[in-house]
Amino acid sequence: MSNPSHHARGSNPRVNSLQKQERLSRQISGSKRKRMVSAQDAYLAALRVAYLSYLLQPRQKRVQHVAAPIRPIHRSSTSVTDLVKDFSLIRDSKSTKFPHGFMGELDKRITGVLVGREKMPEYQDALVKRTFAVFLNEFKAPQFRRSMEKDRRVEDLLLIFFSHATKELQKGKPPGDDSWKLMVDRHVALFIRLISSTLRDHDWARDRPELSTRLNTMEKKLLVHDQDLAAENQRNGGAGGSTIEVEVPRSYEIKDMPLVLVVHRIFGVSYGDVQEDVNRHKSIWTEKAALQDLKTYQAHLSLNTNKTLNSEDFDLEDAYEAWKKSEVHDLSQMMLAIIQSNPELAKSSPGGSLPQFKPGSGAAEAAGYHDLGRKMSGQSENGSSYVIDQPADMSTLSISDNSNGDTNSYTFIPPDPRAYYRAVLKEALTHDLADTSSEPTEATSEAPSISLLKKQSAELMNELALRWRLPPPSRLVLFLDVIREKYQEQEIDLDTLDAAFNYVKEPPATDKKSNRMSVIPVSLFDRSKWTVHDFALNQQILSSLYDTLMRELFELMLLVYDSKVPPLGPVLYVLDTHIFGDSIFARPSGEAEQFSEEVKKALGEKAQDVYHQLLTKHIPDTKEEWQFFHVIELGRAVVKLCERIQKRYRKNPEIMGVKPMNVLVQEMLPSYATDAKDLVARIMDVAQSNGEEIPIQDGFDLYKELVEIRRIHHDALPDRPFAFHIEGLLQDFVWRWIEMTDANLVGWVENAFKQDNFALTSENPVPSDDERHSVSVVDIFRSFNQSIEQIVSLNWDDDLQYAKFMTAMSKSIGQGLARYCELIESKFSKEMDRLTPEQEAAARQTRQEKWISMAKDAWAQKERIEPFQFFPE
Repeated sequence: MSNPSHHARGSNPRVNSLQKQERLSRQISGSKRKRMVSAQDAYLAALRVAYLSYLLQPRQKRVQHVAAPIRPIHRSSTSVTDLVKDFSLIRDSKSTKFPHGFMGELDKRITGVLVGREKMPEYQDALVKRTFAVFLNEFKAPQFRRSMEKDRRVEDLLLIFFSHATKELQKGKPPGDDSWKLMVDRHVALFIRLISSTLRDHDWARDRPELSTRLNTMEKKLLVHDQDLAAENQRNGGAGGSTIEVEVPRSYEIKDMPLVLVVHRIFGVSYGDVQEDVNRHKSIWTEKAALQDLKTYQAHLSLNTNKTLNSEDFDLEDAYEAWKKSEVHDLSQMMLAIIQSNPELAKSSPGGSLPQFKPGSGAAEAAGYHDLGRKMSGQSENGSSYVIDQPADMSTLSISDNSNGDTNSYTFIPPDPRAYYRAVLKEALTHDLADTSSEPTEATSEAPSISLLKKQSAELMNELALRWRLPPPSRLVLFLDVIREKYQEQEIDLDTLDAAFNYVKEPPATDKKSNRMSVIPVSLFDRSKWTVHDFALNQQILSSLYDTLMRELFELMLLVYDSKVPPLGPVLYVLDTHIFGDSIFARPSGEAEQFSEEVKKALGEKAQDVYHQLLTKHIPDTKEEWQFFHVIELGRAVVKLCERIQKRYRKNPEIMGVKPMNVLVQEMLPSYATDAKDLVARIMDVAQSNGEEIPIQDGFDLYKELVEIRRIHHDALPDRPFAFHIEGLLQDFVWRWIEMTDANLVGWVENAFKQDNFALTSENPVPSDDERHSVSVVDIFRSFNQSIEQIVSLNWDDDLQYAKFMTAMSKSIGQGLARYCELIESKFSKEMDRLTPEQEAAARQTRQEKWISMAKDAWAQKERIEPFQFFPE
């Protein structure tokens, strides 16, 4: 290019906005015109790629045994009897005998050989086990066992084993067959090996070094040409032989095709039908057809025929050049993989043998996305069917064959790869999400356990994307598009939507098996490297999900006044993290304020509905049944609901610009105040028309409840006055209380006076001043205080009315005090007007007796004062 590659096709790093919008609209309108892919078409497109993966996978090999040519039997020239004589030459007398306790341990080892516990492979042969079993029967004989434990001679034990092995191995052999003699030497050698192993395991060989050396020498002499019994050439009864690897021929059965089985599973097509489809098309779905597809695609890419992505599909020229370079490199690798799978195809390409090439960045990018594609269901053990480690140069491959530009000539690439990929992905997600046996992701404190795609399904989608040449960003965007559709159709929940967003945002995990970090393609998260179509589709997905989530949030917020409300946090989290937090999402201006106003309006209507439910619940249908108790219960229910909502949203009182508590009190408290006024007035009117009186205490209880609600109303709505004057409506109950008190006060005083005997009840010899009061005075003043306290406890909020109440009460109390004083005065006067005994006697005297008494008094001239005596009561 004449211009530097880092310059865009306009004056800015980004293309001109008008050009971009025109291309976006063209892409969107074009996508709308595309037909929907049927499930059958998607099935066949996926099946042919899955079958191609089977053709390209490394051929399995199996080990095949090749018998050795028949040769004369070489008998052992070593006699066991002669070898045993070597023990007599041992100078160390200690080495001629086994250690104490050896026989018991040898018994355990021989038993281990018979039951299969012996780890050495040479003891797994059935003929060896049979020989050892015969010897073990003799070894466990009490007489022989006692003899061996007493003498512990090495040669005795070896000769007994040799004798029994000879008898057992010559059974069933024809008279001229001497092959069993070689097996006797071998079995005796195995027995000596077991003895040496037992000595070493118990550290007895260190005390008997000469014995260990003799045993090892004897074992080697017994084996033909020092051959190990575990060697391959000693297999098959010593006949020998070798093994070779041969390729397993293809069965063409779908049970051997892993990805075909995945297609069979996710599309729900029967096993027989899938096998029939494979058999019908296998003559067409060949490696040669796959190679031809790649040649045709490469030709379109080189000639810029608009049959592949071109510069108009990218926003930056750099992005297009980087994609094209990676694409050319990947095509070379894929062609080489096909030719290595079927070398016959290389003969049709000019240039003879294939030179080598060095892998570039394109392979790393594809590998990075391949690793990322495993995250939904775990790490994949095997890579793609075409991934190779051997570098090669594909520059000599011919790409001129059948490159006429006709996209219908493709065998494995569908007409619209994006639409077909999305259709298959939708089927895979539908199946795997419904399959409860799929392994979910590991739950953490921040994310629940979620299962998206199975491992096999993810591998299939990765293979389809690579064969159909979908860029990595396109795969992620189409994945989000399917997730969006399923969420809007309520096939998945909010947790799954959150997990899907996290999947496309997080980098691949470390591949522990290869001990490397998967390479993350730069274009995967850099949207400047994306195609215009992917960018536009991503914006559409975010906008569509935004509308859906806001609608869901709107519906959830209408339930905030219910007793059990679903949580709002998950929806808000997804909106804030994945929608608002995305730089390409542009929220319409003024939409937030509009949403808040609509929610406030709807919540106001919902609050009215909730209030009417409370009204219906606590207020009877007929007005004759209404009582103050119903008004009180309605008020308490309103207050309880307000307190519950306040507590529920104490930490987050505002949601998207809306305060549910404020909306509730703005609608509910004024409505209750208005209804309470009408209800109280109607109850009082009905009682008056029936000639009944409402109990005073009911009026007091109602006043206290209404005053509390008025206080809450004032705190929540300081600028909005209460609907009516409570004191003016309920003051009659206080006046009735005062009238009743005034009428009963004199009676209370008189009763208290009658019950008072005016006698000291103190136990002290000298009563205190407090004990000198009469009982009646205490009783009447207690009554006065209780009457006043009843009014004071109301906390009457009208000062003028309160003053009138207290004035009336003071008059009543004054009358009570006056009456008490009258009673005390009359009682005292009665006492003072009583005649003394002398005065009563004088009153009964005649006139003459009076004159005589007066004369005596004058004569005596002495005046005495008599004390006044009260009535004893």
